[in-house]
Amino acid sequence: MSKLVAFAAIQGGYNVVSKTEGLYRKALQTYNADTKIEFPNTGYFLPVIYSLLGIPVKTIEDMKQPLDFARKLLPPHIKGVNHLPYLGPLLDAGMAALLCFEIQEALRILEQPDFYYPQEDPDIENGKIWVGPSDDVILRKRGVEFVDGSAPGFAAIVGAAPDPETAKMIVEEYQRKNLYIFLAASQNGTSVTEQLIEANVQIGWGTRIVPFGPDITSAIFALGFANRAAMSFGGVQPGDYKKILKYNKDRIFAFVNALGEVGTDWATAAAGCVNWGFPTIADTDIPEILPTGICTYEHVVANVPHKEMAQRSIEIRGLKVQVTEIAIPCAFGPAFEGERVRGADLFCQMGGGKTQCTEYLQMAEMNEIEDGKIVVVGKDIPDLKKGEVLPLAIFMQVAGREFQQDFEPILERQTHHLINYIQGVMHIGQRDIAWVRVSNAAVEKGFTLKDIGVVLHAKFHQDFGKIFDKVQITLYTNKEDVDRITAMARAAYKQRDERVEKMTDEDVEIYYSCTLCQSFAPNHVCTVSPERTGLCGAYNWMDCKASYEINPTGPNQPIEKGECVDPVLGQWKGVNEFVKKASRGAVTHYNLYSLVVDPMTTCGCCECIAAMLPACNGVMTVNREYAGETPCGMKFTTLAGVMGGGASSPGFVGHGKYNITQRKFIKGDGGLLRMVWMPKMLKEEIKERIIKRGEEMGVPNLYDMIADETVGTTEEEILPFLQEKGHPALTMPSLVG
Repeated sequence: MSKLVAFAAIQGGYNVVSKTEGLYRKALQTYNADTKIEFPNTGYFLPVIYSLLGIPVKTIEDMKQPLDFARKLLPPHIKGVNHLPYLGPLLDAGMAALLCFEIQEALRILEQPDFYYPQEDPDIENGKIWVGPSDDVILRKRGVEFVDGSAPGFAAIVGAAPDPETAKMIVEEYQRKNLYIFLAASQNGTSVTEQLIEANVQIGWGTRIVPFGPDITSAIFALGFANRAAMSFGGVQPGDYKKILKYNKDRIFAFVNALGEVGTDWATAAAGCVNWGFPTIADTDIPEILPTGICTYEHVVANVPHKEMAQRSIEIRGLKVQVTEIAIPCAFGPAFEGERVRGADLFCQMGGGKTQCTEYLQMAEMNEIEDGKIVVVGKDIPDLKKGEVLPLAIFMQVAGREFQQDFEPILERQTHHLINYIQGVMHIGQRDIAWVRVSNAAVEKGFTLKDIGVVLHAKFHQDFGKIFDKVQITLYTNKEDVDRITAMARAAYKQRDERVEKMTDEDVEIYYSCTLCQSFAPNHVCTVSPERTGLCGAYNWMDCKASYEINPTGPNQPIEKGECVDPVLGQWKGVNEFVKKASRGAVTHYNLYSLVVDPMTTCGCCECIAAMLPACNGVMTVNREYAGETPCGMKFTTLAGVMGGGASSPGFVGHGKYNITQRKFIKGDGGLLRMVWMPKMLKEEIKERIIKRGEEMGVPNLYDMIADETVGTTEEEILPFLQEKGHPALTMPSLVG
């Protein structure tokens, strides 16, 4: 090992510790010793210090103990006559510096509480590009991905590439391999974070590109995240530093990319990361540490060309990555699932209330279809101008000896996340209310609608190949074809929904979860029972049961409902326990049958949103396709933005169209008799079911009593209509207490 690298790292350790001691003394002169110190919204105090030393730093005064510990870790300076091995002293110096980095960042947050923007996505428009330390909600959501293998590791990139194009190339290669990218530090007045923004790359936890901070000290947030994952998911106790470091070496496959000139602070940080088994791969000519020892292979590798940076880093870390190669012009993988296609980036779109967009999967006979046949009937994206819209029907035909009709909606629903896996393409909704938005960047790369078929064919075979043999996909964009497929689809949806019509929630002891939409609504957990279909409208209880049979580790898990807490509101102990765990503690309980009292969480894929109308003592609902105003003062899009992020929002709840006429629909608030307004299109679509349910509830003319936009779009406008009709909601107990 080079004496030079040991000298630089150890000298860097001394520099960092001395600087931190000075900042600590200054803080004591400025603030009281008992001034609170924290990384906001976390129960892990300063997580690197807490996890390795077992010291909970709560105040400025509490910093003294870990700071003294860091000073004691510093080894003697390297001398010319010293022929002892350098690795041990180098690791100690690096660890001392990292402990001090965390103290420095804690003091920064004390002195500049608004420096970081502690959200999943930065606020770039307002210059808030650094997200700082992740809170416990993000940890619970993202950390589990390192445990279940959906995120094989992370690349901690410090510094800046020679240009934005190079930065984008390196980062997107890691995204394609499903890794997270943690960004810190600047070089020559810029950083990879700023370069990615310049290259129009979306950054934030949603795209797995996390801009922690502008200085090398902010790299400590990556190590803090890794250590918290070890404590939270690995059961390692605070202070058990050997297990913490071993867990990270064996389970969190991470490495550092140093882009640009490496100074002493960077050198000591790289040395510190070796304690975790995280090697450093640099693009400059720095002294190397090639012998194996702590890391799986080499510890520090230099002069790696940018085009080889990703592959060499993965190889040196010893990470085995399974990459799904899909023959489309855009990158593809889970890292792109949370990507948004916003107005300025939009080239074209299908659905979303502007056109009809339908997804329908149908079982076929083996001799009826040809595997891999993908056809676009009508206009494709190259035929469009920027800003145009198209109707779209994605008609998927599947055949196989092991395939069952019950499996149709399970595969059909996969279109949601599989289309979202395409870089530059965004998918929302399901069934006949889907919405696909395609970005300018995707079109520039050559993306066409046929590529959707390529993705679905490849991934269906990869993920569900055991239950079928052939997939044929036709994408229609002519209105008459789309309308024809939509009519077929709606008939099938109706048949699927009616399979559970005679079942009741009391008939079964097992409900099912659905967490497919957590990429857009991190805390959302849908509970599907026989009398409460999924709010997206795509899954009923039997669909979830079949999904679990196909994929026992998938998004539809059985929930033992357990002891009934409230039969009227629809709350069970077992459901609460599952929801708390699946939402990573963000939601502790909810009610399946109420929108007034702790309603179920809602995601952006809901077919409808119901809301209280206090002046009418009732509720309204609005479907996604309706673009007009509503009596609650908000359009569907506004409602979805306000309460569609996975929160439980009293007074509002998302639900499926079919759920409106199910027996348990808002039973805790009075049921369907509370419904005073809905759009005419929705009212007509479910007319027969409303009439039937009204008769069951003793109000056979309920359909005629429900107002729509032809009556009015404010409570003041519809109230006289309700009074004239004698709507039952007006004489029911008050909704608001």
